[in-house]
Amino acid sequence: MATFPWFALGPSTLLSLWGVARGRRGTSAAPSSARLQELAVDVVIPALNESATIPLCLASIARQTLQPRQIILVDDGSSDNTVKYARTFGDISGIPLRIIQRGSPVGKTPTLKRQARELDSDVELVVDSDTILESDNYIERVVEELYRAPGVGCAFGCVFPLRDKDRLKMYQDENIKKFFERHPDAVLQLSDSLKSRMLRGFTNIYRDVLYMYVQRFVNRGQMILFGSTINPVGCAVAYRRTYLKKVFDHYEPVFGDNLTNSEDIFIGFALLSCGYRNVQITDVYMRSQEPEATRLPRQFYLWSSSFLQSCYYLDDLVRSPFKVLRRRRNRVKDVFTPEHGGDNRKSNDHYREAFGDHVLRRLGRPMGWAVFLSLGEKIFYPTAIAIMILLGLWEAVSITVLAEVVITTLVLTYVAKGQRAEYFFKGLAATPIRYMSLFYDWVTVGRFAKDIWISKNTKWRK
Repeated sequence: MATFPWFALGPSTLLSLWGVARGRRGTSAAPSSARLQELAVDVVIPALNESATIPLCLASIARQTLQPRQIILVDDGSSDNTVKYARTFGDISGIPLRIIQRGSPVGKTPTLKRQARELDSDVELVVDSDTILESDNYIERVVEELYRAPGVGCAFGCVFPLRDKDRLKMYQDENIKKFFERHPDAVLQLSDSLKSRMLRGFTNIYRDVLYMYVQRFVNRGQMILFGSTINPVGCAVAYRRTYLKKVFDHYEPVFGDNLTNSEDIFIGFALLSCGYRNVQITDVYMRSQEPEATRLPRQFYLWSSSFLQSCYYLDDLVRSPFKVLRRRRNRVKDVFTPEHGGDNRKSNDHYREAFGDHVLRRLGRPMGWAVFLSLGEKIFYPTAIAIMILLGLWEAVSITVLAEVVITTLVLTYVAKGQRAEYFFKGLAATPIRYMSLFYDWVTVGRFAKDIWISKNTKWRK
C-alpha cells in the first residue's frame, strides 16, 4: 500500500478513474478444476514471535477448499511459543506441516529466496504468520488466477484489518477448540487493556479506509487499464515459483538480500519489469494484524521508502511514459516460450507483454504510467503543502486539504457498496492519521534524497 494517492484529483487517481469508467476488459479462461488439482502448491509462512496468531493462521489454511502439498513454517529465531504451538496444531489437524527453525533472525527476503530455489512446486504461496485467510476458497481462487494467463506473475486477494472479533470468531474452528484442549493457557488474543484496544482501533479505522479506497478504486482502475497493480499485497501472495526464482537469480548478484525496505514492493516492481503482472482479485479476502497506532510511523517509512527505492533501482519502469512514441513505432510481438506455458499467441489475454527486462529498457511497460504518476504525486503533493505552509498561504492550504478530504470521502463512500454510511464516517475519522502519514511521506522523501546525494547509501534492507 505504498502508493496511496494523497491528492484525490491527482494524476494517479485520475488514471484509476479512467480505468473504472472504461469498465472491465475480457480475460482468459480459467484453468479447469482438474488442472488446478494437478498443480503443486506449497505454502511458505515466515514467522517471528507470532504465537498469538500462528494457530489461527494455520487453521485458516487447514480449511481451504484447495489444500497445499505442504506447509513450510520458517521460524526466524522466535523466543516465544510460535514453534511449539505450530507443532501442536500440526499434530491435531493432520496438515502437512514442516518446520524450519533458525537460531537468529535473518529476515524475510532470504526465506523467500531459499524456498523459491529449493522447492519444486508450481506455486509458492507466501502467507504472513499474522494473517488469516478469511475466504475458505482463497488458495483455490489465487491459484486459478495465477494460471489464467502465462503473464501472471503473482495473484492475491483483498486485505482488511484483523480485528479482535475476527480472532474470537476463529475460536469456533474445530481444530482451534482441540488446540485449546492441549494448551488451555494459550493466549490468542492481544492485550485487552483500554489503551491497547484504543490504539488498535485507531489503526484499524485508518487501514480499513486505506484498504477500501486503494483496492476497490485505485487498484481496480489499474487492473482494468493494465491488468496489474504496481505491487502485490504481501500478506498472502501466490507466486509462480519459477518466476520468483528468476527475480532472485537476476537481482541477487547486484543487490544481495538488500531488496529495499519492503521486499514485496521490490518483487512487484521486478515482475513488472520482466513483463509479468501483479493481479488482485476482489472476491476473496484475508485479514492481517495491524500494528498499534504508535508503531504506524515505522511502517509508513518502510512502505514509502521502499517505493522510492524500487523506483530508483528500476528507473526504466519509471521512464516508461517517455518511451511511448518509440513503443508505438516498434510494436513487439508477444513472445511466449515453452517455459512460459507454450505458444500462447492465440490466448485471449488482453494484457500480453513480451517477457524480459531488455524490452523494458528499450520500450518501457504500459504499467510504467501508474508508477510514474504515483511517484510524482508522492513527491510533489507533500512538498507543495510544505511550501504553502512555509510561505504562510493558509487559505490555499485550507482549500486544498478541504477539497482533498471531501473528494476522497465521496469516492470512498461510492466504492464501499453496502457499507456506505459506515465508510463515510470512517473516512472522516481517518483523516488526521492520513495527514500524519503525509508528513512522514515528506520526511521519507528527504531521507531518500540524503541517501542518494549525500551519504551515497543505497544498501537498503528491512
